[in-house]
Amino acid sequence: MNVRPKSPIRRTFAVGATAAAALLALGAWQPADAQDAWPDRAITLVVPYSAGGPTDVVARMLAVPMGKSLGQTVIVENTVGAGGTIAAARVAKAAPNGYTILIHHMGMATAPALYKKLSFDPLKDFEYVGQVLDVPMTLLARKDFPATTFPELLAYVKANGDKVTLAHAGLGAVSQLCGMLFAYQVGIKPTQVPYRGAGPAMADLMGGQVDLLCDQTTQTVPVIKDKRAKIFGVTTAKRLASLPDVPTLDEQGLKGFEVKVWHGIYAPKGTPQPVVDKLVAALRAGLQDPTVRQRLADLSSEVAPMDKVSPAGLRTHLEAEIVKWGKVIRESGVQATDGS
Repeated sequence: MNVRPKSPIRRTFAVGATAAAALLALGAWQPADAQDAWPDRAITLVVPYSAGGPTDVVARMLAVPMGKSLGQTVIVENTVGAGGTIAAARVAKAAPNGYTILIHHMGMATAPALYKKLSFDPLKDFEYVGQVLDVPMTLLARKDFPATTFPELLAYVKANGDKVTLAHAGLGAVSQLCGMLFAYQVGIKPTQVPYRGAGPAMADLMGGQVDLLCDQTTQTVPVIKDKRAKIFGVTTAKRLASLPDVPTLDEQGLKGFEVKVWHGIYAPKGTPQPVVDKLVAALRAGLQDPTVRQRLADLSSEVAPMDKVSPAGLRTHLEAEIVKWGKVIRESGVQATDGS
């Protein structure tokens, strides 16, 4: 009986399948090798706001120690616009290989309420690395603003209504949210002046082009100490060690007024767990760097507890903040707009 020999194609497939099975059993697939070698080139840390702004300051502060921990340069790249949603969407759509990551503040939690349409989902399109820090805020006025005390400020803004200009870093920026809460709580409707970042907003405040700005201490403490703007209060429950003579807004009559800006680091969904683990370790190393901790302390910023510098810690906090700020934004009457 004649037996037809196996075709070369079938024999080749059989050998290939056997080799693949052997490689799988040994865990020797190339993707695993690549993860072990990660990172082998520079990493881009995307900042949703302009250079010189508060989030940018934090990013550049962390970039050097994180890069040292990872053995590669961490490049800070500013991708501004649409309240941080352009940057977040960019990272959500980036290759999930750990080479493009995002630092964002509480704007990740407010975006679902502020925008009718988003091209990303904060709870579905990212891997979470960890919380970074909490930053208090301050209510400032231009240096030549007519009021000097907080009661004088309240009297002036109530008497002048929409003639008062309130600067902020764009829709969804924490400076807008803080200013919005202040205006809502004192019962005024100032003219809002949006900028493409907190840096330009601060520049115009110091230049006398706008009246008020509520912004993070990472940007405002040096301005306050150099007396380049007037300070009317801090947004924390207690006074700040770096500004001990500045009263809180709460103790001046705005009961319950407390805003702290938290930051987190994210990677695209599907980033391998070993890569995420290395990013977590690098972030923790950066936050424990003595120089970074001292600089943050000087700016009244609080490093997140190490159990929060974790994927679970960031996700849990983000979920709670989405609920909290969604309620605040809806009750304040802010109209949602189209997002990235």
